[in-house]
Amino acid sequence: MSVQFVVTPVHLSFKESILTKIQKLPHKNLVLGICGGIAAYKCADLVRRLKEQNFDVRVVMTQAAKEFITPMTLQAVSGHPVHSELFDAEMEAAMGHIELGKWADYILIAPATANTIAKLVHGEANDLLTTLVLASQAQVIVAPAMNQQMWSNATTQQNIKNLIQQGIILIEPASGVQACGDVGVGRMPEPADIANMLADIAFQPQTLKSKHIVITAGPTVEPIDPVRFLSNHSSGKMGYALARAALQAGAKVTLISGPVNIQPPKVDTFISVTTASQMFDAVKQNFDQTDIFIGCAAVADYAPDKVSEQKIKKKGEQINLLLKPNPDIISWVGNQKDKPFVVGFAAESEHLQQNAIKKLKTKGLNLICANDISQPGVGFNSSSNRILMIDDNLDETLLETDSKDNLAKKIIFEIGSKIIN
Repeated sequence: MSVQFVVTPVHLSFKESILTKIQKLPHKNLVLGICGGIAAYKCADLVRRLKEQNFDVRVVMTQAAKEFITPMTLQAVSGHPVHSELFDAEMEAAMGHIELGKWADYILIAPATANTIAKLVHGEANDLLTTLVLASQAQVIVAPAMNQQMWSNATTQQNIKNLIQQGIILIEPASGVQACGDVGVGRMPEPADIANMLADIAFQPQTLKSKHIVITAGPTVEPIDPVRFLSNHSSGKMGYALARAALQAGAKVTLISGPVNIQPPKVDTFISVTTASQMFDAVKQNFDQTDIFIGCAAVADYAPDKVSEQKIKKKGEQINLLLKPNPDIISWVGNQKDKPFVVGFAAESEHLQQNAIKKLKTKGLNLICANDISQPGVGFNSSSNRILMIDDNLDETLLETDSKDNLAKKIIFEIGSKIIN
């Protein structure tokens, strides 16, 4: 998994609280880099939406971008001259590419073409936009837009992974009918959605600043023999989304993860584990420095009592597998004398509220996030979830079906508000 933002509506009360804080903050400087794709026509609206979110926007265009939208249009909506030439005497006399790079807090490239993405990966600087990226310490965000076949091409996907490893934030393209008539993933998200995502990145309240948060994520894998194991369907998406949201809220993040097939965010400390015992050891090693603990991992309740050194051969008859209980990690954390603020997750197939409250009380939690795994399209291996939050006063908040990234921000916001209060 990449760092991704899937846009869905958020509750009005939550959004209002964020917007109130945004209005009290100074503006942020943003360079919008526009590449040569049909989605460039959306950028006039994108500039307007970004300005509404308190960004001061300056536009840089590639030569190909001018084939789709004029610099004059973008100058009119941004209120600033539009830049496109690497060697521009007037620009160098005023705000050259070095100064423009220093000025920017964020560089958003939208639409980002496959060509520009490849240049960024390899550090090329043969036009103003790519030179600007290399000459700036600003956070770079890319919103790819291209034909669905180009997006799914193995080279493009490898380039995307490399970008994320370099610390560039990816806004995943949307799916739908494309200008060429194809249907698939590759559309640039709508301008209002991108602007909202940028506001979430730039103006996320630093509710967890100076706090150390430890998050467990993904499944654990308990070996039976050299080729077989016991595990579950956890993808790690929710835990990784929580790690990203915690980083945006200013926390120092330690992410302890079981085996998953997604790229971890750039947390302060990443610890890869396989078994429940290994995860437990990592949690204990970090316990003394933990202010907030989120147990989002789907830890296997049991492990084989003995692991065969050799592959167990099929003999056409039943075999008995003796299991032993694994350590209850979150219960151990929640029942320590000097425990941190403890958040647990409960994936339930029935009696959601009752089972969540029981877990909240017996495991010493401050907050529990419960989801019904019997509901289609949410929970394990999904990019969406639906969560019932219950705190230790038994106050309940229902978070309707939303992307795991959006839900993670709401959960982190809730944790921050409880710690502050």
